[in-house]
Formats: sequence, structure tokens, C-alpha cells
Amino acid sequence: MKLANKTALITGGGTGMGKETALLFAREGANVIITGRREEKLKEVAKEAEKEGLRLDYLVSDVSSEEDCKAAVDYAVGKYGRIDILFNNAGVLYPGTTHETDTGTWDRIFDTNVKGTYWMSKYAIPVMLRNGGGSIVNNSSVGGLNGFPGLAAYTASKGAVTILTKTMALEYADKGIKVNAICPGTIETPMVVDEFLGKVDDRAAAENFLLSLHPIGRFGKPEEVAHTVLFLCDDNVGFMTGNMISIDGGWNAK
Repeated sequence: MKLANKTALITGGGTGMGKETALLFAREGANVIITGRREEKLKEVAKEAEKEGLRLDYLVSDVSSEEDCKAAVDYAVGKYGRIDILFNNAGVLYPGTTHETDTGTWDRIFDTNVKGTYWMSKYAIPVMLRNGGGSIVNNSSVGGLNGFPGLAAYTASKGAVTILTKTMALEYADKGIKVNAICPGTIETPMVVDEFLGKVDDRAAAENFLLSLHPIGRFGKPEEVAHTVLFLCDDNVGFMTGNMISIDGGWNAK
């Protein structure tokens, strides 16, 4: 088991990429705590793990609240005494061009995608430093590497996560903490399938357009993202830090 005796804290763990990563980490022997805003979703993941003979802890928590972020870290430390892995996965997406995005929407996106990543890291890093190191994986996006029309606030927030990741990697490179980011393309998650594609006027046209951006000819699966996160958290991959790992079916290679 690659993560035996390690403790992993995963935000946005009730669905999609966070859920699949949590289950995979549990299979690999980690103590896993998932957080999210919807208790019913967190419970469903815990029950799914139980059916496999695994155990997941969960905590209702909103990463857009600094108090909740601190409480999540305190909960993990109180439960297991340490945090070895932090997967800053929680994120929101609301479409809109620059002039059409109202300030409230902009703030909601940045509060979750950027401040949430910052706050969780702010409170988890001292724990990792006391324990001699750890691994942080931030969820950026292919939109955090390149612009994308109609997603002004989202891509700006993910661009911030990209640069924050590089900065954190440099700050803690000689202190035993490696920091990397994943940059997914279109992944079959509730955020994409329900919240984004479910709200566009012409869903078929939108799906065809998004498919055209991926040379591999399909959308990604949350399990594929989970295995990439596992790779980044493997102790045998200790020389990799400050990297943006594209999981995008070839989108960024074009």
C-alpha cells in the first residue's frame, strides 16, 4: 500500500474527483478525511467506502470560511495526530465573460477556489513542518494555464492557484513539503455535467465543442484524476515539486 500510515485531508470530497481520490487513498492504506458543504454527499462516500471494507472520516466544512478551514485541519490533527497529504480539490465554476460577471459571483469563485486553497494550506503547512514534511496537491485547471472565453472569473481564479502552487513549492522545497497542481481538462464530474453543461442553452453544441478541444476524443474520468493525485503523493516521487500536471486528453499540447 503506497499510503500506509499516512493521513490525507481532501476538500470537496463528496463528489467527482475528490470522492474518487478519497476512495483510492483509502484503498492504498491512508487515513482519509473528506470535507464538503453537503453532509448527504459526504455520508454517501463514507458508506461506499464501508461497502469495500474501508473507512473514511468526513467533516461538513466550507473552504470559503477561514474558520472552517482551520477547524478541518484541527479535526484531522485531533483524530490522527498528523497530516501528510492535503488535496485542495474544492472548487466552483460559474460562467460569464468579464463584463457580464457580477462582483458577487467573482468573489464567490475566488473565495472558494483561491482563498480556500490558501487557508487550507496556511493551517496544514505548520502541521506538516512539525512532522517533517508532506505533500500538497492543488486542483487548478487547463483554464489555469490558458485563457478560455466565457469563464473569466473561473480561469482567473485557477491562474491564481497555478502561481500560488509554484510559490508554495519554492517556499517549502527544502523543508520536506512538495507542492504540485493538477490541471484537468473536461472531466465527467457533477460540476461539469450538471452545473455547467446542464445550464447552457444548447447542450449538444457545447458538448461537441468541448470534445473538439480534447485530441483524445473523450472527456476524462474522475478515477483518472485520482490516480494522478496518488502519483504526486507517492514518496517515490519525491523530486517532483512546483509542477502543473495536465490531465486534459491532449488539450494543452495543441
